[in-house]
Amino acid sequence: MLTIRKKQNVISEHRVHEADTGSAAVQIALLSRGIDELTTHLKRHPQDNHSRRGLLGMVSKRRKLLKYLEDNNPRNYNAIVKKLGLKK
Repeated sequence: MLTIRKKQNVISEHRVHEADTGSAAVQIALLSRGIDELTTHLKRHPQDNHSRRGLLGMVSKRRKLLKYLEDNNPRNYNAIVKKLGLKK
């Protein structure tokens, strides 16, 4: 689970303007951070199927946001994929 401080760091790193907290790039970055944390949790607790289902939902939501960003702003899409180290 992301703490408030971790969330604020991710938001400040990926925001487009000062008041930006919900753009697609910020949402993708927050989901990626949550996915990373949940993945490490599931490596320690492999039978935690409830968390695994949540992880699948987060991955699906991130995929949809990436598709949206790719269709509407390809330059920003390429930048966020490169910055987060995601596969295209």
